[in-house]
Amino acid sequence: MNDKLKETNYPALYTLIVVFFFWGFIAAGNSIFIPFCKNYFHLDQFQSQLIDFAFYTAYYIGALLLFIFSTFSGKDIVGKWGYKKSIVYGLLFSALGAGAMIIAVEVNLYIGMLIGLFIVALGFSLQQTAANPFAVLLGDPRTGASRVNLGGAVNSFGTTIGPLVIGFALFGTFETISDTEIANLPLNKVIYLYIGVGLLFILAAALFHFSKKVPAGMNNEPMESANKAKNMLIIMTILLLLMFVPVFLSYKSDTALQLEALSAQLAGTTDANTVTQLQHQITDLSHPLELQRMSWLLGALVVVVGCLIFAYNKASKKPQGWGAMKYPQLVLGMLALFIYVGVEVAIGSNLGELLKLEEFGNLQSSEITPYISMYWGGMMIGRWAGAISAFEFSRSTKQILLVVVPLLAFALIIGVNTVAGFDMSHLYFFLACVAVQIIAFFLSKEKPVRTLIIFGTLGLLSMLIGLFSVGTTAIYAFLTGGLACSIMWGSIFSLSILGIGKYTEQGSAFLVMMILGGGIIPPIQGKLADIIGIHNSYVLPLLGFIYIILFAFLARNFLKKQNIDTDNIQASASH
Repeated sequence: MNDKLKETNYPALYTLIVVFFFWGFIAAGNSIFIPFCKNYFHLDQFQSQLIDFAFYTAYYIGALLLFIFSTFSGKDIVGKWGYKKSIVYGLLFSALGAGAMIIAVEVNLYIGMLIGLFIVALGFSLQQTAANPFAVLLGDPRTGASRVNLGGAVNSFGTTIGPLVIGFALFGTFETISDTEIANLPLNKVIYLYIGVGLLFILAAALFHFSKKVPAGMNNEPMESANKAKNMLIIMTILLLLMFVPVFLSYKSDTALQLEALSAQLAGTTDANTVTQLQHQITDLSHPLELQRMSWLLGALVVVVGCLIFAYNKASKKPQGWGAMKYPQLVLGMLALFIYVGVEVAIGSNLGELLKLEEFGNLQSSEITPYISMYWGGMMIGRWAGAISAFEFSRSTKQILLVVVPLLAFALIIGVNTVAGFDMSHLYFFLACVAVQIIAFFLSKEKPVRTLIIFGTLGLLSMLIGLFSVGTTAIYAFLTGGLACSIMWGSIFSLSILGIGKYTEQGSAFLVMMILGGGIIPPIQGKLADIIGIHNSYVLPLLGFIYIILFAFLARNFLKKQNIDTDNIQASASH
């Protein structure tokens, strides 16, 4: 037997890593885009969260379309095209989205920006579907996890600097700008940003296409049949559309137009009696309207949960035609990933609005960048630490690195923001929360069930502390949510596909679709914030962490029934 490792194709790997960086850079930058657009276009919190809706729903739609086309052809369409060509197509599609963003900014149209972001993310969906297996293909399969984790580490670096670059593009400076001044800002720097991003997409596509060192990455394995799963996903998509359309239309209803007129009247009067009267009228009209909108949005959540439970029940009785969905750990894992991505995105995307409150610092939108950078940087801290397990270090070296790497990552976040001109002294003591995360790593021992229980509990406690406190304590608590989420993707993923055999690739595709949670849960929290306030709305991530902990126990029990010992597997840290 030949144990010699297949040589890694480093030129191709380094080219591929650029793509991982793009995903993190744009995704984390959305957290700055949201409060900016809220002030610039005079939106409510739900409307501002449609940035996440457009971005993450595109991931789902892209993955679903690829699955449907693959089902019809009987072969994985990405593998049929080749991973190299699929990434080129994805990059060019994202470049098209960047072009749409430029046009939308030029004509000052919010819905146009949403369409642009949707197209960019559709390209990302194709890139992500191809990039992870491609990274494994670029060397020996036994070291594939380390290459995927390297991509994840670079992706996390993109999430750290994305808010800084996009914040500068939006505000034109790192200096404080009041929210009232934002509405009058010129958006020419955003045009320059997306011209640059679009050109980088095209350049990366050219590097892939013309590089002779990047293999085609063909995969002609037959696709496992799952017609019932396909039909269920199509029905779920239609039902989700039916839930969101009434919410969108309600913003053009007679009641909404009446509220708009009353708000304009309120802004133009100083008489105390008139102000009180108008406020009462606005409350009387808006409260039932907001509850109606919330009902439809909760309906969307019920659709996802209901469809997955339906699939689980049907597949357990008659598995034929359900493909990977006949495995309970996969279906429950789909829901766990849906909730995890939703919670991860919702905490960061609503953070800007939270920091505007008097008891949270009364910050302007232009001042929130360091906090957003630290939140997404918390993801980087966890993923860099989680990636250590993929390398062949001795046990003592791993333990040392498990302390050193998070500290270095924290120093990098502080350093990058300090160089940008931000005063980071108010975040120095967040190092204590990073220390708690390091302890959690040692306790979890790289086991996915333990990891989810420990880090889920960390997330749950941080949300509780955040909800029952204000000021720096609460801010640190909500930022700790990022540290808790940082390591969950790999643990949920590995538990979900464990023991599903020939359905592993199909199960992975279903799990990637559940990035949809990033498009559904943040708008729900946004609408909840419109009704009960932004601070109280963080009860939604709290409930999400409870399910993630529950999933860990359920998955362990189901796998135990299949004679699979969850203590003998390790989780990948990649996202």
